[in-house]
Amino acid sequence: MRVHRSGTTLAGAALAALALLLPLAGPAGAAQDPGGPATPARGSAYMGMGVIAHDGKGVKPGSDATTLATQTEGVDVSSHQGNVAWSTLWNSGVKWAYVKATEGTYYKNTYFAQQYNGSYNVGMIRGSYHFATPDTTTGAAQADYFVNNGGGWSKDGRTLPGVLDIEWNPYGATCYGKTQAGMVAWIRDFVNRYKYRTGRDAVIYTATSWWTQCTGNYSGFGSTNPLWVARYASTVGELPAGWLYYTMWQYTSSGPTVGDHNHFNGDLSRVQALANG
Repeated sequence: MRVHRSGTTLAGAALAALALLLPLAGPAGAAQDPGGPATPARGSAYMGMGVIAHDGKGVKPGSDATTLATQTEGVDVSSHQGNVAWSTLWNSGVKWAYVKATEGTYYKNTYFAQQYNGSYNVGMIRGSYHFATPDTTTGAAQADYFVNNGGGWSKDGRTLPGVLDIEWNPYGATCYGKTQAGMVAWIRDFVNRYKYRTGRDAVIYTATSWWTQCTGNYSGFGSTNPLWVARYASTVGELPAGWLYYTMWQYTSSGPTVGDHNHFNGDLSRVQALANG
């Protein structure tokens, strides 16, 4: 085929060559941040993801006024850990675990069965958690999705109440586009629905800095919902308003076998008490 070197053909060739030099667009839905990483895919969030980004890596915990002398070691896991070596964790002294079950109303942990049943089978007291996305659906809708997909509770002495993981938004605005009052209302909608469905008050997992920014340091959940506080530092530090003590403390993202390690604020009998309600 003979190519005629007309002005139009040369212009088209130049545009085609330029296109080869330009970066390809990312996958649909993955917003690109010039100079920064792409927004992670929905469903990829996990407990403490925002803590890593905002508070750094964990260190060995020290003493704190709200910490009891005896602490019980636990871990939390999600699909990021895949199939977990539960026997190794048990033999290292880990006695309780929380497993991510759901996120929003669109994601279920594909490793949930291995993680939830595996921890139970080695002797651990275990429960499940829900990663909240308050910008996608109502709190009640997400509580229902959680309960229907692994977030329920049974009085068997080995099942902990479900956890609402409410923290930095990995997909966009820190407070999910909500006002402080709107965030409080969303959380209340979730915990009220969870209690209606299970008879238990959900544990609230959060970090003091996020809670202060996004709820105005609201104090109204401290008398009903156990606190699981995230702080990767040598002490637990200041707690969110309304809670006089923490129930659990996620103190590191770089622990042995599984990165996310936690202390239960008390001995094993206190973990059992929480499971029994």
